[in-house]
This record gives sequence, C-alpha cells and structure tokens, in this order.
Amino acid sequence: MYSRNTLKAVLSALNVQAAAVLLGPRQVGKTTLALEIAAQRPSVYLDLEREGDRQILTEPDLYLDEQTGKLVILDEVQQLPGLFQTLRGQIDRRRREGARTGQFLLLGSASNVLLQQSAESLAGRVRYIEMPPLQLTEVGADHLTQLWLRGGFPDSFQADNDRDSLDWREDFLRTYLERDIPALGPRVPATTLRRFWTMLAHAQGGLLNAAALAEGLGVSGQTIGRYLDLLVDLMLVRRLPPWHRNVGKRLVKSPKVYVRDSGLVHALLGLGTLESLLAHPVVGGSWEGFCLESLIAAAPPGTEAAFYRTAAGAELDLVLTLPGGAVWAIEIKRTTTPKVSRGFHIGAEDIGATRRLLIYAGTQEVPLAEGLRALPLASALALLGGQG
Repeated sequence: MYSRNTLKAVLSALNVQAAAVLLGPRQVGKTTLALEIAAQRPSVYLDLEREGDRQILTEPDLYLDEQTGKLVILDEVQQLPGLFQTLRGQIDRRRREGARTGQFLLLGSASNVLLQQSAESLAGRVRYIEMPPLQLTEVGADHLTQLWLRGGFPDSFQADNDRDSLDWREDFLRTYLERDIPALGPRVPATTLRRFWTMLAHAQGGLLNAAALAEGLGVSGQTIGRYLDLLVDLMLVRRLPPWHRNVGKRLVKSPKVYVRDSGLVHALLGLGTLESLLAHPVVGGSWEGFCLESLIAAAPPGTEAAFYRTAAGAELDLVLTLPGGAVWAIEIKRTTTPKVSRGFHIGAEDIGATRRLLIYAGTQEVPLAEGLRALPLASALALLGGQG
C-alpha cells in the first residue's frame, strides 16, 4: 500500500464542495482510495457495476434520503447517467438544510463521458479530480526504473516479477478491448483498436499523423480521430497540444500523442524486461512520456501543458504554464550528458520562459549556461510540487 497524492486533493474537495468526482482509468486505485476515506467517516459505498447495487438505486431519492449525514460513494457512476439529476436535487435539498459539503464521492473511468453527463446537472456543486497511476513521489526515487518499466498501475508495479507484471498488463489491455470499451457503446473491433493502440506506442511522443495511421489501418482519417478520442476519454492516451500563443513564427499545429502509462507502452510492444526496452527504438520516446506524465501530475492544479515547435526547428518537449503565470520550458533526455541544442534556448526565448530545465538520467543537479538547470526527475518533481 502506498500513500497516494490524490488523497489530499479529494479530502480538500470534500471539505469545500458537496460532491467530488474522482476520474481515472480502471485499476488505478480509485476504489482503494475511496474505501480509505470511507474508513475515516460515516459512509456508504455502492459499486454501480454490480446489479445488486444498481437495484438499491431503483428509487434513488428514497435510498439517498436515508443516507443524509453520510458520505455516499458511488463507484463507476457513469453506469447510471440518469442519476445525476437526482444527485442535483439531493445536494440542493441538503444545502437548504445546512449540509453544504462532503455529501457525495463519485468515481468514474471515462472522463469526457462522465463530464458531459454531470456538467450541466452538477454545475457549481462538484469538483473534478484526476487520479493518475502510481507516481515516483509515491513509490520513492529508488524505484524509478521499476516504475518506468512496469508503469504505475498498482497491480503491475507491485507484481512479484517482471513476467507477472507483463502478464497483468496484457490482461488489462485485453479486458479494456473486449469488455470495457464495448460497454461504453462504440462498436470498434478489438483487433483493430489493439493495432491502433500499438501504432501509437511505436510512435510514442510523435506528432499525430492521422493520414499515416489511417493508411496503416485501412480506415478513414475521421475514424482515426474517433479511435483517438475514445482512448483520450478513457485517460489512456494523452493528446498534448502545441503552444498556441502568437509569437510571430510558423508553429507546428499538430498535437503530440502519448500512451499515458509507460508500462502499457511496453506491453503493447512486448517489452517485458529492462534489457529488451533499452534495446528498442522506443526507449527515448518511452522515457520522455514517462517523465512528461510525472511532471504534469506533479504540477499545481490549473497548470496548462503543451509543447513548442517551429518550422525552423526550435523545440521544447514540454511547456508548463503555471496558475501564477510562470512558464517552464522543459527538455527531457535519457542521457547522462546534460546538454541541449540551440533550438531549446531559442524556443525558451520565444515563449518568455521563466525557468529552463533539462530532465536527464543523471543523479546530480547541474547549473548550465543561459539559466538552464539539469536535474534528475525526482528533483524536478520536488521543485514543481513546491509551486502549489
């Protein structure tokens, strides 16, 4: 068991809002965290994937009226989309009676689906929190290589050995493709979506080339967009947008695409050991995606993430615009030699970066020219976490 960073965010939300929505892919630890909260206060827990628990809510107002004063935890709440209107009425009634906070904790594994269902009904009554897989700050810097190889899904990371971990991730992929995605409604052949997902893993961190993907799968560009939207909504793939402010230069406008969990990247490519990973061409993209996801998860709420690339070759792997307006330009390299190209400094000047960082595979913090600082991932996460 690891202490999850998300716990503090959820407790804070419940202290100020009537409801909190905890989003994250399946098996990321949402239920474990919710039950940990339930052990600390009067609560009831319902798993809406279970028929018996759904039956309890056949007359939702009758049941929820009896739970006043308790935290009601509803897992996989997207299974009952019609419930959101009832929750709105419950929250408003309880507010009138003086109970304004800590009423409902809703768990969901499909972000945009859930957001669309709840946005109108619960506007002003709810806070949304995304729960990422296990982070380096949770497991400790000593486990960096294991976390990178196996990914952050708890059962994968904590497996007895690399073989068991890879088997777990294979089962995870199969379950999503054969059960979870069809349950959401899209009629996508599992083999086709697996090929698409694998193609994204091969191109980890590359610019989205919908035409090439469409040609490879024998489908239309519109279909590629639909597949990508689905995996983004499930919080399994990240579409990193390009920097969008006007700097007077021709900017690359296509997003970059990452499979969000490094362990899933490796499972899709059949890479079960560190040796096989280090020998594979994806190693650089995998390391970049792993560090990028860690940095975004550690950033203060409200941080905007993007990348920067011009037609002339200036490039920044990650640009973080913090809530206070500070702009961090970040380069990510799996190297022990702390050095960046001239294009990095040009890009940092273009966007008016207030901090320049190189995340590298060394163990020391090294000050470099032009305000650049090279540091290991753990140090960068600590620095970024202190900005909240």
